Amino acid sequence: MNSLKVWLSRFGLVIALVVIGATMAVVHPAFLTWPNLLNVVRQISINGILAVGVTYVLLTGGVDLSLGSLVALTGVVAASFAHPGEYPVFVPVLLGVLAGTACGAVNGLVVTKGRVAPFIVTLGMMTVARGLALVISGGRPVSNLSEEFKWIGNGPVPILILVAVAIVSWVFLANLKLGRHIYAVGGNENAARASGINVERVKLFAYTVCGSLAGLAGVVLASRITTGQPNAGAGYELDAIAAVVIGGTSLSGGVGGVGGTILGALLMGVINNGLDLLNVSPYYQAIVKGIIIVGAVWLDRRKEKS
Repeated sequence: MNSLKVWLSRFGLVIALVVIGATMAVVHPAFLTWPNLLNVVRQISINGILAVGVTYVLLTGGVDLSLGSLVALTGVVAASFAHPGEYPVFVPVLLGVLAGTACGAVNGLVVTKGRVAPFIVTLGMMTVARGLALVISGGRPVSNLSEEFKWIGNGPVPILILVAVAIVSWVFLANLKLGRHIYAVGGNENAARASGINVERVKLFAYTVCGSLAGLAGVVLASRITTGQPNAGAGYELDAIAAVVIGGTSLSGGVGGVGGTILGALLMGVINNGLDLLNVSPYYQAIVKGIIIVGAVWLDRRKEKS
């Protein structure tokens, strides 16, 4: 019985992904076509990048609710410098990522130096970033983007970006000293501090990385929809956190990883795509997504108690 539990805990998500995929293939033959499968992975690329970023924060026992607003802000910042003939394409990309990095660093500083709860800090940043996006854009979409910038969000490029982010983060968390410190802080903050780990620096790093990847996601989204939308990204933080928790990362910190996060994002993407193919109303899709989030958190709490 115990071996079955261990086996299910390791491969349960893969089994769920295969079962849901097989069911969708039977119900709707178009699901298994190459264009649709490519579309599924492309659709989850932005959520996947965000989910990898927030994995760092959740592993430390924190949370980041500002992701959706950071996507809007960084997309607007990048789009403002991506008009044809003005700057090389690396300039808007760099500025968008730096804007996210700065916001993430502010979150981390207030959490660590100000001793304010992450929930409150990132909730405040969510409002501030959304306001900044509206101020910078004048409340209007920033359009007329260069072809070089729009290339970033087309074809397989977003998928390749997600793969690169996932591989780098996996190697970092699994093999490097600072990555192991992230797990240690989330597992037992007092013990980590007693062992000489600079807990504040580790948390600051996690929030900064999360902001940087939110900036990257904002750049990819702006490129994909060919405008910097100040109202973009609404609810993205919930999708990202849900993917991470479904992937096995504990909300209490110290347990989880990038591999599970990507599987969680894929599972949510498959479910969303299946509901779209079946022409399920977006209102019902929101209900399903809410049930999935609550169910994932409930399972997480049950695992902690067992």
